[in-house]
Amino acid sequence: MIVDINTLLAWGATYKKVTEGDIIFQEDGICSFYLQLVSGSVRWANINEEGKEILQVMIEPGECFGELPLFDNGVYAATTIANEDSILLRLNKNTFHQMIRENAEIHFAFSKLLAERLRFKFMIVRELANHNPEHSISSLFKYFKDSSKNICTKCNRVKLTRQQIADMTGLRVETVIRAIRNMHKKGTVIVDKGKVYC
Repeated sequence: MIVDINTLLAWGATYKKVTEGDIIFQEDGICSFYLQLVSGSVRWANINEEGKEILQVMIEPGECFGELPLFDNGVYAATTIANEDSILLRLNKNTFHQMIRENAEIHFAFSKLLAERLRFKFMIVRELANHNPEHSISSLFKYFKDSSKNICTKCNRVKLTRQQIADMTGLRVETVIRAIRNMHKKGTVIVDKGKVYC
């Protein structure tokens, strides 16, 4: 969790409910709030002219999203969509700035988060240039396992669908299906009842 819920509430954050499919903010929109997911799931994606999503990241409870414009005063870099009914906490942008000015540990937590997300993007770009789907998917799974994101920490089940993996890696879903099947045959992943374990 980036910021403790009680800290956010003490600074005046408010809860907001969204339903599955709701757009929370759109790419190129103006940022007015710090947003942190309390429950549910949202995805951060770019959407091209044909309506295809390029999945940037899946947000889990306790994580923030849309934070770039809070620091550079630019517009949102992607669109955020609720994957399911979810609850968010919203804190006014100016109040957020005051909060991090007065709390160095929170500011350092954001520096760490931004570095982690930048490192993830470097890994994705490297894998896109690789042109080996199995290697790209394996690297993605390793990153998620190492960072305890999008993989169940108890059973190592991948929480992403094959479509979401395709959207995140720039591969076609058919390529992801074929690559995971080959990885299963080689013993690098386990597929059981359609679920992927690494």
